[in-house]
Amino acid sequence: MNITAVAKQLRNQCPSIAEHVIAGPVPAAAAISSLVVAYILPVADLATPSTAQNTFHQTIRDRFEVALLLDATNPQQALDQLHDLRAEVWRALVGFKPGAEYSPIQYEGGELVPVGNERLLYRLRFFAEFQLGRNRSGQPAETWHERELDGLPSFTGVTVRVDAIDPADPNLKSPGPDGRLELTFSGELKQ
Repeated sequence: MNITAVAKQLRNQCPSIAEHVIAGPVPAAAAISSLVVAYILPVADLATPSTAQNTFHQTIRDRFEVALLLDATNPQQALDQLHDLRAEVWRALVGFKPGAEYSPIQYEGGELVPVGNERLLYRLRFFAEFQLGRNRSGQPAETWHERELDGLPSFTGVTVRVDAIDPADPNLKSPGPDGRLELTFSGELKQ
C-alpha cells in the first residue's frame, strides 16, 4: 500500500496531529515532547487462495498501523487525549480508499504498548483489500501467468479432424479409432 496516501489523509483530516505525521517506524529512543506524534507503517499483507480455476485472482489484505506516541507525564490527561485522538484517526481513515484498486479502509483493532512511565504508545491497526490478478485481458499483467498468456499468439481459428470409434473396424481386435478421418471441418475467427 502507498503509505504516502494514508499520511496525506491524516495530515489533511486530523488537525491535532497534522504537523506530526511520520511515515516509518517508531524510533526506539523517540524524544519526549508535549506534542503527539503519529507514525504510519505497513505491517503485513495476507492473501486468500485464488478464486479462479484457469488464472489467478487473489484478494490481498494490506495491513498497516498508526502508532500514536504521547507524553504521559500526566497519565490521566494522556488517556483522555488518546480517547479523542483515536476518534479523530478513525474519522480520517475508516472508509477512505487509499487507491483506486483498494476497498475502503477498515479498522482492525488497537492496543496500548508499554514504553515507560513518561510516554504512552497506542497502536491502531487498519487494513484495505485489493485483487491481485486482472479482470480483462487489455489491462496490464499483474502475475507471471498473465505475462505468459500475453505472449501467446492470437487465436484465429480451429480445424477439427474426427476419427470415429464406431463403426468399428472388423480387422481390429478391439473397437476403437481406425486411423481414417471420417469428418474434418474448420472455422476462422474474424475480429
